[in-house]
Amino acid sequence: MTARKTERPGVLAGLSHVALAVWALLIIAPLLWTFLASFKSNTEIFGDPLQLPGALRLDAWGRAWDKAHIGQYMLNTVVVVVFGTAGTMLFGSMAAYVLARYRFAGSRLVYYYFVAGLAFPVFLALGPLFFVVKQVGLLNSHVGLVLVYIAYSLPFTVFFLAAFFRTLPEAVAEAALIDGASHTRTFFQIMVPMARPGLISITIFNVLGQWNQYLLPLVLLAGAPDKWVLTQGIARISTLAGYEADWPGLFAALSITILPVMIVYIIFQRQIQSGLSSGALK
Repeated sequence: MTARKTERPGVLAGLSHVALAVWALLIIAPLLWTFLASFKSNTEIFGDPLQLPGALRLDAWGRAWDKAHIGQYMLNTVVVVVFGTAGTMLFGSMAAYVLARYRFAGSRLVYYYFVAGLAFPVFLALGPLFFVVKQVGLLNSHVGLVLVYIAYSLPFTVFFLAAFFRTLPEAVAEAALIDGASHTRTFFQIMVPMARPGLISITIFNVLGQWNQYLLPLVLLAGAPDKWVLTQGIARISTLAGYEADWPGLFAALSITILPVMIVYIIFQRQIQSGLSSGALK
């Protein structure tokens, strides 16, 4: 009986490691192939898929940046994501703090209203959303897209941060109020630094989610090609690649799009893990 008990954890651990290795391979292999394909010619791409590039060709990256306007698309995306994430974190953290730490009439109803937004698919609201944004005069503008990004990112942000703020000690906030600090000062100077792990985690999730958003820009920026974001630009480049047979340019554009996201995740992966784990343990 003792031998069986000691063997089972080893078998389960081995199977979990195998599953993780397979999962990592399924994720890394397509990304690596896309990156290498950006240095290949059309002949090499449609020849042996495992063949390495015959030479280090950087012309596809230049065409993707200049001819395909990937630089303009990236600039538009950075502007939209920066303001969208900043607005989401500002309003989301304040709403989550109030709902988590204060009790007032209808507080639970407001909280459940935010949570209900998690179960509402984006594509169901595309039609009404289009006409609402058009009526307020923000269609085909980055301002309208930023406001919509904030609205659709708030439910998960409030849900995540409300649970995190509930775990923070109330004695610290009470001591600050006794010392004469206002509620606003207590929030920004005391509670926000204490909630830093959770804030960093949810910020990165929002950056990744808004960076990869396609449906909302497709509907709200359809009439302004000069304001398109990366996902719209990649879709356009993929269509043109079929006509112009510039597949290396397509893979170069994809690589340019993927690299910033990978860099952000690699730099902040420990903060993401610590934020999630600390929120779960508390």
